[in-house]
Amino acid sequence: MTLKNASILVVDDDTDVLTAVRLLLKTEAKEVVTEKNPQLLHQLLGARKFDVILLDMNFTSSINTGNEGLFWLRKIRELKSEAAVIMITAYGDVDLAVRSLKDGASDFVVKPWHNDRLIGTIKEVLKKKEGISPAADPVAGNIIGAELLGESEIMKAIFYKVEKIAPTDANILILGENGTGKDLVAKAIHQYSLRASKPFVKVDVGALTDSLFESELFGHKKGAFTDAREDRAGRFEAANGGTIFLDEIGNISLQQQAKLLSVLQNRQVIRIGSNTPVPIDVRLVCATNLPIAELANESRFRKDLIYRINTVEIIMPPLRKRGKDIILLANHFNQLYSRKYLKPLLRFDEAAVEKLLQYPFPGNVRELQYTIERAVIMAEGDQLKAADLLFSPIEFATESSEEPDEMKLSAIEKNTILKVIEKHNGNITKAARELGLTRTALYRRLSKYDI
Repeated sequence: MTLKNASILVVDDDTDVLTAVRLLLKTEAKEVVTEKNPQLLHQLLGARKFDVILLDMNFTSSINTGNEGLFWLRKIRELKSEAAVIMITAYGDVDLAVRSLKDGASDFVVKPWHNDRLIGTIKEVLKKKEGISPAADPVAGNIIGAELLGESEIMKAIFYKVEKIAPTDANILILGENGTGKDLVAKAIHQYSLRASKPFVKVDVGALTDSLFESELFGHKKGAFTDAREDRAGRFEAANGGTIFLDEIGNISLQQQAKLLSVLQNRQVIRIGSNTPVPIDVRLVCATNLPIAELANESRFRKDLIYRINTVEIIMPPLRKRGKDIILLANHFNQLYSRKYLKPLLRFDEAAVEKLLQYPFPGNVRELQYTIERAVIMAEGDQLKAADLLFSPIEFATESSEEPDEMKLSAIEKNTILKVIEKHNGNITKAARELGLTRTALYRRLSKYDI
């Protein structure tokens, strides 16, 4: 079915949204019906059939949780409606919108949306409804699928979230441990955005001293300080029209935070040595390895800056939480370094696979990458064996040397198994799934460690 032949129902308690969608779709669709009150869904769906329903996620101003949308989504399904449901959500409810897909929604759009994006989403949903495969995304196969890999449910949810929020101009905060791929997610957001043809500028702000911070980010005029031999645009100006990625944002000082906040609020920079403001138009993406609770400590980080940079947050999972993604990534790095070092493609033997799945990877994907590179270099024959996989002791270095047993891989593995089993209240099936093991393999380890 094409959009021209489709009947569309829009349910939202915001009359401005209803008017905007009706005006947008009245020349695109066969019929557009709008309704403020979701309690009339039963009556509407009983009287006629709709091909697509656009359903808001929040109807009660005092309860802004998105649960209302999920409730009415379930009601639509109970009414046996064949309409495809597209959820309408705000930035802060993206996680709930992703959950709505598991409850039967076909897709979701984020307010405020771009009109062409909304129309495109409706068309894709109609194609899926008719069993027609949608056209391949022009950016698919770039970073996501080429560098940023994953088949686990947790990574699929992140990929989908990136695809949906990237076309907006929402500021993004990426959280996660070192080595989890936060920089790749930032690049993917830029690639999927409407700014993809414009610059992507990365700055490791945590490494900038107070004296360099302003000059690097905001630029300077010739003669503004010693060694300022010419006018120089800062990174914000260099990223104008595109995306600026501020990595390690949690490590900047309170003084630097105040200067950054001023630029973000005013949407302009003033070069050192100048009084002339320069307007900037950038999409801001930030990343940090600090937990959000630590950022909320006002002695360390300004809350007004957190709100400014954290319209939507993406939490990158540690590699140990990603199950068999470990093997997927290991094969990717194996191919990469086999080509680089002019070796035939090596095959992981069973013991090597088991060793990779057992190891907790405190250094995450970065540690796995270096581990596989070393293994490819040192391997003999056509196989990568368990003995070729040498994990870095750097990741387990501690200030205390009084408990050397805790440095042993066996002790780390035992402690990890105990924590996961405790987390799942003794449920072996769930524990094995989180550890990326079969039940049989987990029972072997329980016997081995006398647990």
